Amino acid sequence: MSVRAMKDGAVEFLTKPFRDQDLLDAIHQALDSDRVAREQRAKAAELRRRYESLTPREREVMQLVIRGLLNKQIASELGASEVTIKMHRGQVMHKMRAESVVELLRMAETIAPISAGTSHTKV
Repeated sequence: MSVRAMKDGAVEFLTKPFRDQDLLDAIHQALDSDRVAREQRAKAAELRRRYESLTPREREVMQLVIRGLLNKQIASELGASEVTIKMHRGQVMHKMRAESVVELLRMAETIAPISAGTSHTKV
């Protein structure tokens, strides 16, 4: 019964008789877990909003940036000038509010964990 309860999302399984403090601890643990989960969902939703503000070209550039390509390589792949790619890359970093490519990659992983950094699936 306890295994089933845990699989169904129970935070704790208390057997009778239990101490009042055990119940209070379980409630606090559940509230803390819920708060963390809500914060993570809110952060992911904000990152998705930022991503959706990107133009289709900026999204393409972002995908290539998080794959680790250099501006010159991105320009070649997209048939654009390196200056244009630098501009798009700057816009991506600004709109996503990323300080570095590593941070941009982490953002992409938060939005779509499986697709970040792969060449087959887009964020």
